[in-house]
Amino acid sequence: MTGSEAIALAVPRLTFAGVPEPARDARRLLAHALGIAPDRLTLVLCDEVPEEIATQFDHLVARRAAREPVSHLTGLRSFWGREFEVTRDVLDPRPETETLIAAALAAPFGRVLDLGTGSGCILLSLLAERGGATGVGTDLSPKALAVARLNAWRHGLEDRATLREGSWTGPLAPEERFDLVVSNPPYIAAAEMGGLAPEVRDHEPALALTDGDDGLTAYRAIADAAPEHMVPSARLLLEIGASQRDDVTSILRIAGFRDVATQTDMDGRSRVVTAIWPGSQGD
Repeated sequence: MTGSEAIALAVPRLTFAGVPEPARDARRLLAHALGIAPDRLTLVLCDEVPEEIATQFDHLVARRAAREPVSHLTGLRSFWGREFEVTRDVLDPRPETETLIAAALAAPFGRVLDLGTGSGCILLSLLAERGGATGVGTDLSPKALAVARLNAWRHGLEDRATLREGSWTGPLAPEERFDLVVSNPPYIAAAEMGGLAPEVRDHEPALALTDGDDGLTAYRAIADAAPEHMVPSARLLLEIGASQRDDVTSILRIAGFRDVATQTDMDGRSRVVTAIWPGSQGD
């Protein structure tokens, strides 16, 4: 069986299982089984697939048909031009989150705080793009932090990224200050969880998806705690759900942030709320 034939057999299985873009996923999984980059797969599609590789590919297709995310099958996900290790202990980095990266890079920063860092993709992408910057990532999950540490090592950023276990700003020393604070917090309301795709609902950590309430708990906590660790005129950037713009901007304005604005993602949806902490003479 050639690579083309293997894909031709896999696509109907994935289609029947309701997998979005089945042909794309079949190609990615075959490339992974062959141990080659996806963009090189075309060069070997006419070659015969070794039996052991065909068996491995069949197993991967079966797991994908059960709606396991491709990133969990390959162990990697591309984000902002880099590959990040991913497990079921962290959120799968998503293209829309790159909106936050672009917004953060639109102005200078030297010290960044990532609240709920997960895989570390946000913090590490920002540090990789700003050679002189350093940062801290916090997360409640020790398993998520283990993944973030692997990614820091993978990208040679372990000396500039500090990762700490705890809730939001809890792991920080009182005197620590930052000129950029970012977060992609759990913003899915409990009532919305049942409507998520199986790849998300059944395979990503609930702790990183929902607050078990109205989806706004994290924004209230961050708005309350983050200013204690922000220098005057520091920026705050928060990823939000599509319907949360008004609620989150209101939370930030009430907390004393100024210049509250919204950035849209590639689909035109409100995706990132930005704000400035004015600070005070005592900060």
